[in-house]
Amino acid sequence: MEVKKKSKIIPSPRYLRYQYRQGDEGIESSPVEKDLGVLVHEKLDMSWQCALAAQKASHILGYIKRSVAIRSGEVILPLCSALVRPHLEYCVQPWSPQRRKDMDLLERVQRRAMKVMKGMEHLSYEDKLRELGLLCLEKRRLQGNLIAAFQYLKGAYRKDGDKLFSRACCNRTKGNGFKLKEGRFRLDKRKKFFYNGDGETLEQVGQRDGRFPIPGNIQGQVGWGSEQPDLVEDVPTLRRGGLD
Repeated sequence: MEVKKKSKIIPSPRYLRYQYRQGDEGIESSPVEKDLGVLVHEKLDMSWQCALAAQKASHILGYIKRSVAIRSGEVILPLCSALVRPHLEYCVQPWSPQRRKDMDLLERVQRRAMKVMKGMEHLSYEDKLRELGLLCLEKRRLQGNLIAAFQYLKGAYRKDGDKLFSRACCNRTKGNGFKLKEGRFRLDKRKKFFYNGDGETLEQVGQRDGRFPIPGNIQGQVGWGSEQPDLVEDVPTLRRGGLD
């Protein structure tokens, strides 16, 4: 009886010729693997995960459209908030889209959700969001990054907080200890990652007397984008329902 091998590695381009082994058995290499529900590509290409997230969210939105007869905002909005959007924002910090085509792919799902609602056909997408008090997904990701950075810098997460952000040395009397140091990177993939992609915004937030004025209500948003806390260690649960 053959035992299926479960161990696989995603080889780094620097070590493509190296053969990894587990005991006497060689370990197979794979260009893409799923870990905690997130697809990880060997070249850190986030397009794979963006396509998967958009596909799952579109399927759920299709089920809602076919099975729900009353399509008013009071009915569709809570359903999309609880069932559709978690697929677009689950652990989004590691796989946040870096290309415009991936951003548009995710945004199209929310555009479709707005079209499902009756009584707002005469409004544009931006006007619908404004009428419902919502944000586009790109702004929500930025808001989520600020909330996550707030939690790391305030010590809410015990692990790796000091490794993600580097605080700039400031000996001025009127300064504060939350000014961030902007790193230099050779590749855009590293430069646009969670803790560097919004470096200018984080720097501006950190300079406001360390108070971190984040839009929206922080309570219930600590676990932003983490709808499955049983899969991720030390991640609080995101309160379902409301968007703000």
